[in-house]
Amino acid sequence: MSDIIGFDQIFPELILGVGLALLIGNGLAVIKNRRGEQPAGVEGVFRPGRAWFLMAVGILMAVWGASTIFA
Repeated sequence: MSDIIGFDQIFPELILGVGLALLIGNGLAVIKNRRGEQPAGVEGVFRPGRAWFLMAVGILMAVWGASTIFA
């Protein structure tokens, strides 16, 4: 069944994509916060610790996914 659908290749690609999304999205949030920009219509405070933590998780996921695909 996994040969038909190709789970062996899809799962690492999914991990790589989610990791890159975490890294890029939170990186842009940190950059925009440093510039003083806030999204329109959003209430609440920016939590830099959470953004940096999620960026670190994104790096780990992206490295894991890329090393699985290209190794």
